[in-house]
Amino acid sequence: MANERPLSVVLDADSVVIAWSDGRECRYGYRDLRLACACAACIEEMSGRRLLNPATVPLDIIAVDQMQVGRYALQFLWSDGHATGIYPFRMLRELCAGAAPES
Repeated sequence: MANERPLSVVLDADSVVIAWSDGRECRYGYRDLRLACACAACIEEMSGRRLLNPATVPLDIIAVDQMQVGRYALQFLWSDGHATGIYPFRMLRELCAGAAPES
């Protein structure tokens, strides 16, 4: 897998915009990104069963802040108060519209 890293992360009016070190720019809709959270509160650890009910995530959810976690992931503070999800760079690249999954 390539070691692309975010050069910039911008929280705009309706999405997270990441400029990657390989020149690619990806835009992630807030709600789509929140629904992709894989933390223990959203995904059952042992079975992988989704615990997060999409109906409980507001349609107008936004990320109010973000921070880099180590050298491998981003974390977001969501307007619904959720803040435990970690989004590895690999996952974000796979979620990027039109991105081929990276191995």
